[in-house]
Amino acid sequence: RDRYQRRVHGRSTGPVIWAVPTPLPMVGLKLQGRLAADILKCGRGRIWLDPNEMSDIAMANSRQNVRKLIKDGFIIRKPVKIHSRARWRKVMLQKKKGRHRGPGKRKGTREARMPTKTLWMKRQRILRRMLRRYRDAKKIDKSLYRVLYLKCKGNVFKNKRLLIEHIHKIKASKQREKLLGDQLNATKIKTELKREKLREKEQRRREREKEKTIVKAAEKKKGSGTTKEEKAAPAKAAAPKAPAKADAKEKAPAKAPAKEKAAAKAPAKASKAPAKAAKKK
Repeated sequence: RDRYQRRVHGRSTGPVIWAVPTPLPMVGLKLQGRLAADILKCGRGRIWLDPNEMSDIAMANSRQNVRKLIKDGFIIRKPVKIHSRARWRKVMLQKKKGRHRGPGKRKGTREARMPTKTLWMKRQRILRRMLRRYRDAKKIDKSLYRVLYLKCKGNVFKNKRLLIEHIHKIKASKQREKLLGDQLNATKIKTELKREKLREKEQRRREREKEKTIVKAAEKKKGSGTTKEEKAAPAKAAAPKAPAKADAKEKAPAKAPAKEKAAAKAPAKASKAPAKAAKKK
């Protein structure tokens, strides 16, 4: 029965005789295994002892001897056993596609399998992380960051895509407003320059008209001055007759006696007037 049994054929024609050899004494290698595991820094299960060199291994009763056996290759550290994840990856890939998730595979309610609170926390963390990155990258300012943060808290955005689209719309509207404002300022500046040119033109025109009126007034004055000079020319020509006027002034005292005579006659007339009044009575 034992694997060490061997069949012995005798010369006689008698029955077959089975001989069982005496087993070899077992050699205790517990010490060598422990020392090898400590030296190789692994567990006892990963230590392999060469079965063909049991006698030499049994004689090694120190760390130095065990190191020599390790160097000779009689004691080896076996590699780590591999736990393959290939089958798990295959199943997970199928589950991502929606397989193996039917009613027969479900245990627990929808809320128990994936709580809405967990979904809310995940979504908020994703959106807030993206807002922080945009703010740090100077893509949005702190005021817009605060507005979008509160909108995320108010469940306005369901995912990152919607939040990014909203940010692009806001930035585009601001850019458009800025462009319109610049255009309006440019038109204002243009109209102001045009008005300034018109004012300057009007000012020049008024100055020209004023100069013309001044020139005309000066010409009129010059014309009136010539007529007076022409009138004054005969007077200048008659200037030598001035002594005749002086003679007339000298003759003037001669008329004074005549005035005295008239004054003398006046009292006489006054005396006759009362007399006539008395006769009428």
